[in-house]
Amino acid sequence: MFKRNLFLLFILLCAAGMQAQGELNATVRVSTPQLQKNDRRFFDQMEVALRDFLNNTKWTQEAFEPDERIECNFIFTIKSEQENNIFEAELAVQATRPVYGSGYKTALISHLDKDIIFTYEQNQPIEFLRDATDNQNLPAILAFYTYVILGMDFDSFSLYGGDPYLLTAQQIVTNVQNSSTNGASGWRPNDGGKNRNRYWIIENLLNPRVKPYRAAMYTYYRKGLDMFTTNIDQGKISILQALEDVDKVGIAYFNSMIIQMFANAKKDELVEMWKVGTRPQKERVIQIMTKIDPANSQRYREIGS
Repeated sequence: MFKRNLFLLFILLCAAGMQAQGELNATVRVSTPQLQKNDRRFFDQMEVALRDFLNNTKWTQEAFEPDERIECNFIFTIKSEQENNIFEAELAVQATRPVYGSGYKTALISHLDKDIIFTYEQNQPIEFLRDATDNQNLPAILAFYTYVILGMDFDSFSLYGGDPYLLTAQQIVTNVQNSSTNGASGWRPNDGGKNRNRYWIIENLLNPRVKPYRAAMYTYYRKGLDMFTTNIDQGKISILQALEDVDKVGIAYFNSMIIQMFANAKKDELVEMWKVGTRPQKERVIQIMTKIDPANSQRYREIGS
């Protein structure tokens, strides 16, 4: 009986551990280069708390095996510390996706959010309630980017598969806007100017004019990169088709944020990928990418002809 009870306890502990495991394999770093004085132990503890929140929260109803968890980085750069443990920061969000049949990991998102203000109390739990309108800004920001990452990841494996997660990210934006306790910026259309904030990320991803972009991401990843180990020529044809569709979205929705985010994440990959290809393909890739990402036109010219 004693051994049986021990066995049942072991099973319960294993089940609890499996339930606690989330969809993310997140790394968190908190950098403080601009703070003259700081207690590094405080920020080390912050890193652990944020990492545990991201990795141990169950964000979906899907079952993720350990090797299916999405690898991502959340890098906070603290710019200033105000009274009452209020911090002003930038947040770099990066996530990758494995390419089928290879050891290569391709970028899903590489984005810098420059408008982060949050409160952090040491030794206090970080909590987020999906349907609440009174979440603090820090867990709301982390949850928002988690659901954006999930949406982009699911879109890359099935056509519009990310819908439920992008809709949840949109609901987080709406809840923060309706909150009487969360006055932080970055959530409303005019925050920060130039249509470049969290509101516009999700507005773009769910805008009907941008829906072909999401279809293009399925083409890019599932029909393109995932084909490289079996038929690289067909894979590159699919990727070029995806770029054509991205270009059309850029025309239909001029200056959309998501197109620039795509270029930020994919420019290095595209340059290396297309250094080998036919001259017409190379010239078309250069033409498309220099149009949607003119700031990096010199980089794209490294593709050559």
